[in-house]
Amino acid sequence: MGSPDSENERGDDEGPVHRVKISAFALGKTEITRGQFAAFVKDTKYSVEGNCRTLEGSKFEKRNGRNWRDLCFLQTSRHPAACINWNDAQAYAKWMSHKTGKHYRLPTEAEWEYAARGHTVTARYWGDSPDKACKYANVADKTAKEKIPGAQSWMLHNCTDGFAFTAPAGRFKANSFGLKDMLGNVWEWTEDSFHVSYKEAPADGKAWEGDGKQRVIRGGSWNSGPNHVRAAKRGRDTPTRRLSNIGFRMARTLP
Repeated sequence: MGSPDSENERGDDEGPVHRVKISAFALGKTEITRGQFAAFVKDTKYSVEGNCRTLEGSKFEKRNGRNWRDLCFLQTSRHPAACINWNDAQAYAKWMSHKTGKHYRLPTEAEWEYAARGHTVTARYWGDSPDKACKYANVADKTAKEKIPGAQSWMLHNCTDGFAFTAPAGRFKANSFGLKDMLGNVWEWTEDSFHVSYKEAPADGKAWEGDGKQRVIRGGSWNSGPNHVRAAKRGRDTPTRRLSNIGFRMARTLP
């Protein structure tokens, strides 16, 4: 787990590289979709009132009235749910567990990286080259440059994926585990608190708890450049904040 010093654009929080033993678990093939989240909200009357940071014009800003229903770009029920915070994801997991009688949860950070790598040790599950991303992931690319004001100044992949914002879940090629959109589309929440390095990280694949002020997000999103679209890249945010490029997928412990 983690990235070697030789990996291009790695962060100091991605080391030290260490071995982790992962117990059997299942992970959703795609991120939770807008349609799936809508079913949860309808069934539970869950409140999503508040605000969300959305991209309108060339800047991400906090705007009242924005939520998973209105991200300031078009989506269908097949797109990944976004403007979802960590607490929202926990509520969805609790609902799904109650509906199915099985224990659903967010993946731990170690589980997420294991799943994203798909038995690879390269920076991305398709290799080291960021410019091959567009067959495998929805990322900041030439499409974004053409359709999003201000994207000309972003760090871009030198390819075209056809989507300026989110893409329907599962549109791109899977990794060797059959998982799709592990990189790109929307950042994904994990169970873990954020720590500044892997020093003293658990070796059993379980969630690394902490003060809970920030939780780890993984995978990059539709507006992410090559430095963020890597299997080892770590992001973080507060559990109450919503952004139009953050969603989640579900995990389940297996016997």
